[in-house]
Amino acid sequence: MPVKIKKSSGRGTSIREEEDKPQNWSGDSYREFQKKRMEGLGKDTKITMGRGTGSVKAGEYPKAPEKPSTKGYTVSTGRGTGKRKIE
Repeated sequence: MPVKIKKSSGRGTSIREEEDKPQNWSGDSYREFQKKRMEGLGKDTKITMGRGTGSVKAGEYPKAPEKPSTKGYTVSTGRGTGKRKIE
């Protein structure tokens, strides 16, 4: 039996029930979704950006940069009282 979850929308004024499924609105799954979507567009398709004030052809749209490595970074822990190094 599929699990139903409640999602709010419209500034919290309405609630809808949906089946639980993997989310792709951030992280690596969104990057893959974005890459597949851009490959499916024609080179002459115009993409509007910047609140509709600018546009660019899909073939000229810059590729998203790769995720930078965080190896060697220092991260604060415990309300900022401690720190640890990411390996």
